[in-house]
Amino acid sequence: MTTVTEPAADHEHPVSPYLRMDRIPHIWCPTCGIGTVVKCFATALEETEVDLNKVSIVSGIGCTGRVAGYMKLDAFHTTHGRAVPFATGLKLGRPELLVVVFSGDGDLVGIGGNHFVHAARRRMDLLVVLVNNFIYGMTGGQNAPTTPLSAKSSTMPYGNFEPPFNLPHLAASCGATYVARWTSLHTRRLTRSFKEAITRRGFRLVEVIAPCSTLYARLNKLGTGFDLMRFYHDNAEIRHGADPADVPIAFQGKIVCGKFVDEELPTFDDLMHEHYGKTLGDEYVPMPPEGGWIHE
Repeated sequence: MTTVTEPAADHEHPVSPYLRMDRIPHIWCPTCGIGTVVKCFATALEETEVDLNKVSIVSGIGCTGRVAGYMKLDAFHTTHGRAVPFATGLKLGRPELLVVVFSGDGDLVGIGGNHFVHAARRRMDLLVVLVNNFIYGMTGGQNAPTTPLSAKSSTMPYGNFEPPFNLPHLAASCGATYVARWTSLHTRRLTRSFKEAITRRGFRLVEVIAPCSTLYARLNKLGTGFDLMRFYHDNAEIRHGADPADVPIAFQGKIVCGKFVDEELPTFDDLMHEHYGKTLGDEYVPMPPEGGWIHE
């Protein structure tokens, strides 16, 4: 188990105890938004004072998939598209853990889309942080399931004609209990959203729109990472409680941000215990509150 016990020294960044500093500098491009998202998440962990020995982070493949390797937590870097099923197994075996899936749009709703929708349908008790930069950033700039209509990618050089996912609507329609969207510009609001999602139960999605200046911006002639952040400033519209069906993202259009869903519903574990308790009676022995059978 990885433990953070020492507060940051005076010369250290406040979130450095939450990072594997021996692996820094990271591989992300200059102006990439993923580092900002990680900082917000680390701040949320610090301010909620969760037991870091009971936090596990699971990532898949891609730029955002490298987050698991940089955070000083029990971390698992899984195969492409398989972060959610891996996290599901981890949560079922160790239900006392806060299990966080931290990956990108291509990994989670491209190759991993079937796992995403079924985990939401089952209301698995997982916090999913999905960094959406509208493109496959690590493998060459291919079209992603979130690439806006008319936007260019390496596999759609004349513009995308495939309708993209509206991720808050996808998650909410499948059964997610907490759904929010922010950009990497909204650092304080994003941190607050992470803090809320950490304390909730069920399938929670926090989508973060983040710049990819190396591929998405270059292929679409959108300028630098700073230009993208300025675009977020000018075009993000905060609408808490908006119907998730009404928040799709058009190419260079308004980005509706906010908390769209926040409700308490029985989780997969709750439903399982209730069902087997009724069906099997005293023969059913649920998992003990402290979690799985294998401990130190």
